[in-house]
Amino acid sequence: MRIDRYFSRKRVLELESDSLEGCLKELLKASSASFKELGRKKSLLTGLLKRENTMTTYLGHGVALPHLRVKMKRRYVFAIGRSKEGIRYEGPKKEEKVHLILLMLAGENTKNYLNVLAAVARLVKDQGFIEGLIESPDTDILYERLSQGFGGILTSGVKNQENSINKLIFNQGMRIAKGAGCDSIAVFGDTLASSAVAPPLGFKDFKTALVTRRAKEGDFDDSPFDNIIQVRSFSKGRLAQARSAFLVGITRGVFSTNEKICCIGGIPGSDQFDTVVVIDLRNEFRALLAEQDDFLPGDVSPEVLERVIGIAMELSVEGREGRPVGTLFVLGATKRVEELTKPLVLNPFYGYKEEDRNVLSPFMDETVKEYSGLDGAFVVRGDGVLVSAGSLIHAPDYYHSLPSGFGARHAAGAAISVATECLAIAVSSSTGQVTVFRNGIGLPLMEKPMDA
Repeated sequence: MRIDRYFSRKRVLELESDSLEGCLKELLKASSASFKELGRKKSLLTGLLKRENTMTTYLGHGVALPHLRVKMKRRYVFAIGRSKEGIRYEGPKKEEKVHLILLMLAGENTKNYLNVLAAVARLVKDQGFIEGLIESPDTDILYERLSQGFGGILTSGVKNQENSINKLIFNQGMRIAKGAGCDSIAVFGDTLASSAVAPPLGFKDFKTALVTRRAKEGDFDDSPFDNIIQVRSFSKGRLAQARSAFLVGITRGVFSTNEKICCIGGIPGSDQFDTVVVIDLRNEFRALLAEQDDFLPGDVSPEVLERVIGIAMELSVEGREGRPVGTLFVLGATKRVEELTKPLVLNPFYGYKEEDRNVLSPFMDETVKEYSGLDGAFVVRGDGVLVSAGSLIHAPDYYHSLPSGFGARHAAGAAISVATECLAIAVSSSTGQVTVFRNGIGLPLMEKPMDA
């Protein structure tokens, strides 16, 4: 869906107040002017402030994303306010000022609320994009930049950077794909730092996918690629996103497990494609898939798996105090998993609304990272709800030998993935390696932290 369709120039304004409450009043007034039904709801400000007191909606880079479910006919209403001077309120680290407030109101029955919230948060975490919004000379240009960003224009409609070597690599990639009998061509778009990727016409003979960290939430109907897979890269390696991207592609139905894919990539940000690799997914994921064609358990949402992998990667690379944080996530088959776990500490997620403790909410990231220091595992329901933290796994003994460097955390993840239909994702505290376990088989997604 295109989020920008819920924006309006009338609801993009310069904020006059120097407090969060005052700014919210201004944004609610602008929203009520557009939709009279909102003007009759007297509890909106109270609800927004109550949520703010429960958990800050500050996202970093000077952006706050207050949000609330509302009984209304419209699915979403956005109101955006900018303060060039900045406002202070409890929440931002190091006394940062908030310069941009994106107020999001969602209908009570809107089903993809958390997905949209997460999509908005991903985009506003792009520091360059946010700086462009804050520094816009006036609200007309601010609205234009908002619409472009949230409409996906920043990733489509831009011609590939002209480069003779890039053209040669693309042409040779097509020849190799045909000769190897590939079903798809995957282009690792982060190779280009200054432009988006436009494949040559010959790519139309294949199913195509663009792998990039820069995809914006929006309507990609105009994209020259059949699919866009958004995967954050934590390494400068040429195809560092490959395993994560293909895992995401399999769970989303973009790729089937018996496909061959021709990958075209280069060093991220180099503006130079220099690598062509053919990957047979059946061979790449043979041990992990075993005899099954469905890697993802039936009760686990692809979006939830992607989000948990993203958090695990951040714990590996960013960690705490410059060191990886070892932890374990157990995803799906929750009823059976709970029979094989017991609490090591009081459950920090007990008693909260399911919506407020869902990993799809961008405001849960810091909470999960803080609790990752607890011994034991996170138990996550297939729809993303965090059931518990600090849970001790006592699954039946796992007798298979594990690779060198895998300790008790990995053994527990392997064991629980054999005993139940769950997925386990382990982060090594010593190496930062992130490993996904299914049926006792481990697949490393990232074998070491970001290159220096």
